[in-house]
Amino acid sequence: MILVGELSLWVALLMAAWTTTVSFSGGLQGRSDLVKSGERAMYATFGFTLLSSIGLWTALFTHDFSIKFVASYTSANLPKAYLFTAFWAGQAGSLLFWGLILTMYCAIAVFSNRRSNRAMMPYVTGTLGVVSLFFLMATAFGANPYERLDWVPADGRGMNPQLQNPGMAAHPPMLYLGYIATAVPFAFAVGALITRQLDAQWLGAVRRWALVSWFFLTIGIVLGMWWAYVELGWSGYWAWDAVENSSFLPWLTVTAFLHSIMIQEKRGMLRKWNVTLVVLSFLLTILGTFITRSGIIESVHAFAQSSVGNWFLGFLIVVTALTAWLVSTRLNDLQANAELESMVSREAAFLYNNLVLIGICFATLWGTIFPILSEWVKGDKITVGPPFFNAVNGPLGLLLLALTGIGPLIAWRRASVSNLRRQFTWPVGFGVAVFVTLIALGMRDAYALISYLLAGFVFGTIIQEFVKGIGARRKMYGEGLVSASLRLVARNRRRYGGYIVHFGVVVIFCGFAGLMFKRDVTAVLKTGESVKATDPYGHEWTFTSQGISRFEQLNRNVVAITFDMTRDGKRMGLLSSEKRQHVNSMGEPTFEPSTEVGILESPKQDVYLVFTGAVDADTAAVHIHFNPLVWWVWFGGIVMAFGGVIVMWPQAQRAERESGYMAQIPMGRERETMSGAGV
Repeated sequence: MILVGELSLWVALLMAAWTTTVSFSGGLQGRSDLVKSGERAMYATFGFTLLSSIGLWTALFTHDFSIKFVASYTSANLPKAYLFTAFWAGQAGSLLFWGLILTMYCAIAVFSNRRSNRAMMPYVTGTLGVVSLFFLMATAFGANPYERLDWVPADGRGMNPQLQNPGMAAHPPMLYLGYIATAVPFAFAVGALITRQLDAQWLGAVRRWALVSWFFLTIGIVLGMWWAYVELGWSGYWAWDAVENSSFLPWLTVTAFLHSIMIQEKRGMLRKWNVTLVVLSFLLTILGTFITRSGIIESVHAFAQSSVGNWFLGFLIVVTALTAWLVSTRLNDLQANAELESMVSREAAFLYNNLVLIGICFATLWGTIFPILSEWVKGDKITVGPPFFNAVNGPLGLLLLALTGIGPLIAWRRASVSNLRRQFTWPVGFGVAVFVTLIALGMRDAYALISYLLAGFVFGTIIQEFVKGIGARRKMYGEGLVSASLRLVARNRRRYGGYIVHFGVVVIFCGFAGLMFKRDVTAVLKTGESVKATDPYGHEWTFTSQGISRFEQLNRNVVAITFDMTRDGKRMGLLSSEKRQHVNSMGEPTFEPSTEVGILESPKQDVYLVFTGAVDADTAAVHIHFNPLVWWVWFGGIVMAFGGVIVMWPQAQRAERESGYMAQIPMGRERETMSGAGV
């Protein structure tokens, strides 16, 4: 099977080349036989890429150390779960994994449009073929996972200890699923530009794939934050690392697109903007991949120095030039059908929202590439750290949070004074009430107070929208509270699923603000000695060392420190942190020792224990952090993902009973009820 997998990679490369050639030829010549051949070749490309992937997994599970990739990232004593995830632990395997997901997406996109969008599909298929061809070429010629060693070692080097974590097992696939999904909207944008079919028709397919990209990027980013928090031992989850930023950038542009697409669907506006956002999202994924895989930046997330980076840089330049030319020659076809009527309207609020998202994207992009540019120009790498990102993106993030609450409250086209007064009274009042309450409780940090004021405002907006919608359904259909709530969401998944996503954003901002009050203490303790610390809520904690223990576990030797904890005299249990030395099957050390933190988690705060090292056989140095509200960051991510599922779920059909009710409602009242309550 390993040999079959190796040969399948080259066949997949040939199939991608065939797809590209005959699809564009079929579209230009109007030959349906060539178009069909290109589509079948796309299915074959996926099939052979899948076979190649199975071959590599076979090599990993059978410990074929004659293959360089297997010897570099596994060992005979590596747990089987991580043998599976070793597929994407290194440059070569992750590129093949990328190709597997890409060709799967391409096959799904081609199959799902086999009867629709036929005029543009040859160019969509051809564009997907070009992207697939590039990635398969980068894999086969730049970083081949089937490269052989001149000699067969007795055991492999093993996997990086920081990758032996459930979060890292799931984080890369989620990011890849989100990253790579941007290729499909990009292909549809190219197809629409070539055929000049730039009306709302192409947006249907693009929107679904943009939602897929946003959904998986959201999960991947949150999982990456969680992994950094529990694995790296620095008591944080976002450091504005270049690789972290690389996943954040396309998430921002895809989010902007999902908002502005509603304006094009509703008013026929922002055509140029939407095409640009689709293209930009794909280009940012290629830029992020270049940053990650070129080795030009130092990061715990990045791959080692590799010539593959040159492949991605060249591809990025060529694609940017071609798409810029294509868009510039279609500007007349991208003229809007309507103009912005008022700066105080829902479409204007969405536009402001997009400008803030792009502002955050630009600031993050500049801070990410500035060290690269400075090294190219001056020869010295000037690093831009978290203070820059926080200073720029902090205020923009708060403005974005405010717009999250403002947008749903303003009417389309033009908002009247009475509309604004009626819509804003409750949400503003709720936000002010939160603000006053927190001041009364003693909170004085300005950033946190503004964050919670705006969070209260947005939460008030969401409550108001649900209350209005549920009330309208109960009045119109005589439904119970639970039934009305469920059917409200089911009948308008995009709107109310979006509100659930917004609620998740509010929860995450509240969690972010909590870290403004974190505290920590450092201690060096012998067995039986204690250290006292006061948490942000004023509780006094006592940590008593239970001594250092040493033992072997799975593929590692462990040195652990355990503490008995009390809070205000009440026992809170034991908490341990470890130093792990990973070894191969012969007991030889493979990597530098890694730290496994101990976390006592609760919705109020995390007690975060880091074993920094053993001073002697009975003395341990530790760092203890009190991190408020971190639990809510993970919960907010779950809520956002849940809202994304609702938005992506196929729209339910209205029941006949509702149709009967609606038929009895006068036309004017029906329009007012539907637009005001979103039923």
